[in-house]
Amino acid sequence: MRDASVHFKRCLLAAAVATLPGLGMAAAADSAMTPGADALAAPEPDAVGRYVLPPNVFRPDSSVRRAEDRGQRVHTNYVMHNRNGVKVNRLEDLAVPAPEANPAPNATFAEYPASLACIAKVGPAYSGCVPTNNAAYNATGGGRAIVIVDAYDYPTAAADLATFSSFFGLPAANFTKVIANGNGACVTPPYNSGWALEAALDVQWAHAMAPKAKIILVEACSNSWADMMYAEQIAIQQANAAGGGEISNSWGGAEWSTESTDWDWVFRSNWVANKPVNFFFSAGDSGLGAQFPSASPWVTSVGGTTINRDPTTQAFLSESCWAGSGGGTSAYETYSSTFGSGTGPWTNYQYPLFGQAARHSPDISFDADPASGAYVYNAGSWYVVGGTSLAAPLVAGITNTSNNRLGMAPKAGGYFTNAQNNLLYAELLTNKDYGVNFYDVTTGNNGAAAAVGWDQCTGVGSPRGRVGK
Repeated sequence: MRDASVHFKRCLLAAAVATLPGLGMAAAADSAMTPGADALAAPEPDAVGRYVLPPNVFRPDSSVRRAEDRGQRVHTNYVMHNRNGVKVNRLEDLAVPAPEANPAPNATFAEYPASLACIAKVGPAYSGCVPTNNAAYNATGGGRAIVIVDAYDYPTAAADLATFSSFFGLPAANFTKVIANGNGACVTPPYNSGWALEAALDVQWAHAMAPKAKIILVEACSNSWADMMYAEQIAIQQANAAGGGEISNSWGGAEWSTESTDWDWVFRSNWVANKPVNFFFSAGDSGLGAQFPSASPWVTSVGGTTINRDPTTQAFLSESCWAGSGGGTSAYETYSSTFGSGTGPWTNYQYPLFGQAARHSPDISFDADPASGAYVYNAGSWYVVGGTSLAAPLVAGITNTSNNRLGMAPKAGGYFTNAQNNLLYAELLTNKDYGVNFYDVTTGNNGAAAAVGWDQCTGVGSPRGRVGK
């Protein structure tokens, strides 16, 4: 993929500045969804190349992609390890014992904050990056804010985050919860167990990678597109108030024909022109195939990897493409579909590479395989959770602690651009920086084989260190 004939053009292309519509959007009429009611709907049939769940992997109702939800509702992007391999119907049946303080080799397959920080090189290096509960090896750094957007209410969010942080020796989080109900869709969102575990995953692992960042959870009234994108606008406001930061989103849905005109304006918002904000979206957990908003050219799409370890010592060996990682060619997002050619110089690399004008995802990746998933604490129980819902807050946290403060437009105004992707793709063809700042994932398959350079499972690869993020 690193063909020298493909030139990464560094000129910024002029684009007109659009005025962002106000916050006064009306919620969709069907947005007040009863928690769990979507379980009655039939799942969307699997497509060719779609990820087939192994017997020891469980997909919760909140993560099921349904045909009738297209353009109407979003779903979470996490799957869970079912260590017993016995069919279960409730999330509670997948609870696991608390993580061991210092697990012996082969005692665990799940990742700890220290082990993922070691692999990503945002914490101290130690032998084998083996799972260990040693606060001395946790990630350091972080600042400003990481804003998490999820649907429904997570009433134990603060308490669960405090327990997670205390158990793993992380500093107490600077945590705030905000209800995005200004559009009149609810007073307090209803509770949904699937979305509560999603939110737990998001806030805990964003904090684990950037322990000094302010963590803000924005709760949408429902998982309708109207409510979720209203919450996204509230997240932008919250990030601005904190001086900028990252907005992490572990949800999405199947693409539809008007997605770019319906919602891309939220991400190219000029509200972030003076307060740098990066948008991260998980690429999905159904294997090859693009989903929105991950496919928007205004966001950074995050795919998934498997952490491969020595079966005897548990020492880290490599990362490979996780079979369930989303990614692929967008059916509707093109070079000019959203805002002319002003998405930024990174598009001059990506679009010509494939000989067409479509958007391709993901852009970057990290741990998502539930077989190398991570511990999450929710309402009194521990779980092992994977999916690109894990990868998104991990990458958002790593980007936050990198402190490059990229945003969607220059501080003085001017061209809109997805500056995070500019940086990622600018390094891809370099002789030195790419191999130092990223791990090039070249094994595995999600319906498309991982390859040298960029691929439709892991993007440019997975992060290594704070430089270039």
